[in-house]
Amino acid sequence: MLAYIHIPYCDSKCHYCSFNTYVDKFDTQKRYMEALLTQLTYELERFEASPKSIETLFIGGGTPSTVSPELYAPIFALLKPYLADDAEITTEANPNSASKPWLEGMRSFGVNRVSFGVQSFDAQKLKALNRAHNPEQAKEAILTAKALGFEHLSLDLIYNYQGDTKALLLSDITQAFALPIDHISAYELTIEAGTKFSHTPQARQEDENLAFYVASEIEKRGFKSYEISNFGTYQSRHNQGYWQLKDYIGAGAGAVGFLKNKRFYPHTDIEAYVAEPLYVTQECLSPEELMTERIFLGLRSTTGIAKTLLSASMQKRADFLCQERKLHSDATHYHNPNFFLSDALALYILE
Repeated sequence: MLAYIHIPYCDSKCHYCSFNTYVDKFDTQKRYMEALLTQLTYELERFEASPKSIETLFIGGGTPSTVSPELYAPIFALLKPYLADDAEITTEANPNSASKPWLEGMRSFGVNRVSFGVQSFDAQKLKALNRAHNPEQAKEAILTAKALGFEHLSLDLIYNYQGDTKALLLSDITQAFALPIDHISAYELTIEAGTKFSHTPQARQEDENLAFYVASEIEKRGFKSYEISNFGTYQSRHNQGYWQLKDYIGAGAGAVGFLKNKRFYPHTDIEAYVAEPLYVTQECLSPEELMTERIFLGLRSTTGIAKTLLSASMQKRADFLCQERKLHSDATHYHNPNFFLSDALALYILE
C-alpha cells in the first residue's frame, strides 16, 4: 500500500493553484500535526497495515517545507515500523523554505526523495505565477539537497503560460538538466475555478505544439516519459502506485484515501479537520467506475491496460487501435505510445 500526507500551508498562493492550501493559518500547525497523528493511527488499523507494508510515503501540499522537522518527528515515529525497508519516501518542497536545516531534518527521518516546486527559471515568469522564490534559490536548494545525500531529486516545470516560447522553455529545460536531478514533472498550465487566474483566463495560451516540444526536449536528454507529465531516469514508485490503483492512505485536510473500491475524504477546512480528524465521507465505486479509471490511468502511463479487464467488444476496439498503430499489444496488456492521445483512446475503447 501507499501513504499520502497533506500539508495545507503555503507562504503564498500561486495564481494557478486550486489545491486545498492556506496562507493565513500557520498558528494551527502544531494542532494540525497532532490531528494527523490521530488520523494516521486510525488509518493504519482501517487499512490493516502490517509491519513493512507501506511501499511508498509521499508528503505533499501545500508546502511541506513550511512545517519544521520537529513537528514531523511523531509522524515518522508512528510510521517507521510500517515502512518497507526499501520504501520510497518523498517530500515536496519549495526552494525558498527548503533550508539546509529543514532538509537535514527530513533526511534524518529517512526521506530519500525531494520534489521541488520550481516551475520556471525565468524570474519574470515566476513573479507572474506568484511563486515565492527566485531562480537562484531553486538552484541552491537542489544543490544543497544533493550535497546532503538525498538519493532522488525531482523538479516541476509549467508550460503554456501566456508568452511562453520555445526559447524560454528550452532555457528552463537546459537549466534543469544542469542540476543533479533524475526526474522532471512538466505540467501544462490549466485554469481552475476559484484561482486567481480564473479571472484572467488569457493567462493560459493554447499551443499544443509546446506540449510536444517540451516532452521531446526532455526525452532527448535521456529522461524517459512514463506518464503524460512525468519523465525520469528514475520513475516514482508512488506515482506508479496511483496509476495502478493500489490502496493508499490519505491523511490530512483535503487528502483522499482509497481502499479496494472505496474513497475516503476527510474535512478540507483546517479547523474542522483538527476538531474531527477521524471524520470522513465515503464514496463507493462500482465495478464499471473502477474499470473506467483503470483504462484512463493505464493509457496515460506505462501501466497499460490488462487485457483481462476488457469485455470482448472493448478488446475488439483495442485490437483495431493496434492495427491503426495507436496502441501496442503484448501477451497481457495494451500500451499507449502517445500519452497525449490517452483520453481520446480511452473514450473510444469505452464507447
